[in-house]
This record gives sequence, structure tokens and C-alpha cells, in this order.
Amino acid sequence: MTTDNFLWLHRGVSDVFPNQPDSDSMDDNLEQLCLKSDNPLRVKLGIDPTGTDLHLGHSIPFRKLRAFQDQGHTAVVIIGDFTAQIGDPTGKDKVRKQLTPQQVKENAETYLNQLRPILDFDTPGRLEIRYNSEWLSGLDLGKIQELLATMTVQQMLAKEGFNNRYTQETPIYLHEFLYPLMQGYDSVAVDADVELGGTDQKFNIAVGRDLQKYFGKKPQFGVLLPILIGTDGEQKMSKSLNNYVGLKEDALSMYSKLEKTPDSLLQNYFELLTDLSLSDIPENPREAQKMLAVEIVAQYHGKESALTAQQTALDLVKQQNMGNAEAVPKFSLSSVEFPAKLFYILNAAGLVSSSGDGRRQIQGGSVRLEGDRISDPNFTVENSQDLENKILQVGKKKFIRLVK
Repeated sequence: MTTDNFLWLHRGVSDVFPNQPDSDSMDDNLEQLCLKSDNPLRVKLGIDPTGTDLHLGHSIPFRKLRAFQDQGHTAVVIIGDFTAQIGDPTGKDKVRKQLTPQQVKENAETYLNQLRPILDFDTPGRLEIRYNSEWLSGLDLGKIQELLATMTVQQMLAKEGFNNRYTQETPIYLHEFLYPLMQGYDSVAVDADVELGGTDQKFNIAVGRDLQKYFGKKPQFGVLLPILIGTDGEQKMSKSLNNYVGLKEDALSMYSKLEKTPDSLLQNYFELLTDLSLSDIPENPREAQKMLAVEIVAQYHGKESALTAQQTALDLVKQQNMGNAEAVPKFSLSSVEFPAKLFYILNAAGLVSSSGDGRRQIQGGSVRLEGDRISDPNFTVENSQDLENKILQVGKKKFIRLVK
């Protein structure tokens, strides 16, 4: 059983390998290594600067890296300035476009600036920033041949992305086979004790372990973190899918996106993107959304800016829905018998086609009362005074003011 002392290590983690939790050996139990190691662990996390923007999904392994820093260990951030020119083939159904050294350098600078709110850049001994061109650009053909000889084509084709492309007869270029070996060689070069990565990185991290063994070094542990589902609640967070929250976004933009986090993702977002105790999450989904949004925005912009963004977002909703009071249709509550289900009021007010449609709209997250989303289909209002002069809204265009 995991002790309270290691909640920081296991929170939000999908997999640790090797993992023998009942073992006292530092070779197969990461907790034991943390307890018994004479020196701070060297915890590696690599990132290829193939773009300019990071989002909350990218922040997850870096938040775990900060947790290691806070326990006294050394974060080793590998800027893949050399490997970025190849491009990680993981999860790709075609070859990546190769970048120029200048593009990679500029992207790396923007990445590091975005990571400053997450990592400890100031405490001596807590952070190393390394560029893998330092060791990879100097490999001669003999060393590359030695690296290639540590793996077979069959092993490479076992990697899911390569296997899919091979099966579909989509071209796989020989330089792409070098990527897992080069990422693995990074672990050799920096003497990594632990490597962090997304669940899609298990193959590459395992290659690092194998190469460390080959070069006579102690093999690293792998710690895998989940891939974050985006704000649409369906697909992984991605800028191309427009379901992302960027680390460079202003406080109001971040807050406005996060306060609409789908109910199904709230627990996951709290666990992966905050340090708050999960027992402190409000039962009311709307209150949980607000708490989540304030907490995350505060990490990147400060608490005062987060609270200002919250108030601004509320004011904007009121302006949109109540700015022209005379233009807002009114519905008299005198015809409603209380206590009343909200879906019945929606139907009586003509905002939905039926009470059943009202329930579906509530469950789908389309209903707001005075700007607050209502997600409980059985939400009940005890008396008319609780609703007087409030705005009831369905979707973006249907809304009414509730009056006596």
C-alpha cells in the first residue's frame, strides 16, 4: 500500500516501470530508490520544441517533475534541439516535417519561458537544462552503427505507430528509426535515474533503459502520465482541435475556458492540473468548475488576476444576457406551481419543446441560470422568490427573464 509520504509520487500516474511495490530493492521499487539513494535522483523529461505554444496537456509531466524537485531531486530537462529536427514519430501516421536549427532554437526559448511558472528555476541544484545536440551532433557513423545494432527491425515495428504505417503501406523513413534510439541515448548521456513521459512514450523510455544497460549504466525507472482530454470532453487536448487551454493565454481566456470544463472531466483535471486535495472538490459541479478555473489561472497569472478574471467573466455574461433589459423576453412565474423541476419551467417558458427536451438540454450542459450552468436534470426550485428577476438561458440565443 502506498504511504502518505509518496502521494506526491503516485498522484495522477498511469504507470511506473519496473514496479515491485513489495520489494525492498532500489532496482525495482521507485519508492525505495527515493528513500535510500545517497544522492538526489536525476529525473529526466525531454521535450522537442517543434512548435511555439504549450498547453495544459503538456504541463502534466512538468508538474510531476516539479513534484520531484520539491522533494529535493534534480530535474533534468532535455531540450531536443537535435531530435526535433527529426521529429518524434510517436502517434503519427506520416513522417513529420523536419525543422531547421534556427526554428528549433526560437521554439525552445518560448517553451522555457512558458515553463517558468511550473518549474523551480531558482533553487541551486534543482534544475539542469540540457540540449541533446551536445552529445548527438558529435556521434560519428561508427557510434550510430553501434546504436542501430542494439535493436532489430522487428522490435522497431512493434512500436504502434510504425506497425500501423507498415501495415497500411505508408512510408517509414530510415531516419525515423533513429528517433527512439536518440531519445534513449539522452538517458545514457545524462545518467537519468527516472524518466517522465506521457503514456505514449513507454516504448521510447524502455529503449532508454535498454541502452543504459548496454552501456553499463543503471537502468532508469519510467513514470508515465496520462494524456489530457481536451475541453470538448472527447479527444486529447490539441491546438489543432481547438479544445486546448494554452499556457501563454491571458487570465480571462484561461478562466473562460476552464469554467466550462465538462462535469465528466472535473475530477481528472483537479488531479492532474492542481495540488488540491480531491476531497475538497465541491459536490456542486458549477462550484467545482469555478474553483478549478481560479486555481489553474492562479498558477500562471497569480491569485489576484485569477479572481479578477472570474469577476470579469461573470460581468460579461450579465452584459450579454441582461445588457438590454427591455429586449429580454419575460416569463411570469405565476403560472408555475412550486416546488418545481427546472426542466418543467424551461418547457412552460417555451425555451424547449417538451419537458423531456428540457432534461436533455440540462444534461447536455446547455442550460444556465444567471450565468451558472445547471447540469442536474432533477434540479428543483423551492419557491418563485428564488428565481425572480433572474435570467434563464438555453444555448447561446434562447433566454428569458423570470418575473412574478
